[in-house]
Amino acid sequence: MSLHDDIADEDQELISPATGRPLTKRGEATRRRLLEAAEIVFAEQGYHEASIVKITERAGIGLGTFYLYFDSKQSIFEALVIDLNRRVRHSMSEAMEGASSRLEAERAGFAGFFRFTAEHPALYRVVREAEFVSPEVLRLHYTRIVEGYEAGLRAAQEVGDVDPALDPATTAWALMGMGELIGMRFLLWERDAHGRPPAELDPAVFDAISRFIDNALAPRAPQEDQG
Repeated sequence: MSLHDDIADEDQELISPATGRPLTKRGEATRRRLLEAAEIVFAEQGYHEASIVKITERAGIGLGTFYLYFDSKQSIFEALVIDLNRRVRHSMSEAMEGASSRLEAERAGFAGFFRFTAEHPALYRVVREAEFVSPEVLRLHYTRIVEGYEAGLRAAQEVGDVDPALDPATTAWALMGMGELIGMRFLLWERDAHGRPPAELDPAVFDAISRFIDNALAPRAPQEDQG
């Protein structure tokens, strides 16, 4: 499957690039093992030091089998970015289910994002390397997240949950940027006395973010006539 096929429809049936036929359930499981191994190898060694041999060794899969699922190192890297994007958006959407307002949904969505980031710190390194390895897939990663954000903000403005004066597109990009940098600072860079990363975002940091979101998005009370 090419990158362009993935962009066209992320939910389309997975096809073997070697046979041109849809993957079986067993084939999908093997492809998943390769992606999981690639996530670790690319995160630990970076794109240029990583190799197909290292990925297949990590996955415990024969080198020849790799080419039933991916054409090259770049193709599995691009598939990994798309896969991480799909899973982080799922984590956010799942966390937002049942929220009674957009502000509550925003807080829950951020909680889902930080939870996924703590479990998959490779998201940062892999996505950042995509800027040089595959700029197209980098843009896809951010655009897909923002599209969902923007649609949610527009819907919330219509029912009075969010300040109608805010531009949904600009606000969506600003929120995404905030989440990414907060995650980098307080999850990716943070270490305890033993050099271990945190298992979750510091609740005090999350409370500060929640307050910031509430202040930024909440509808403004009408201003009294000062004249």
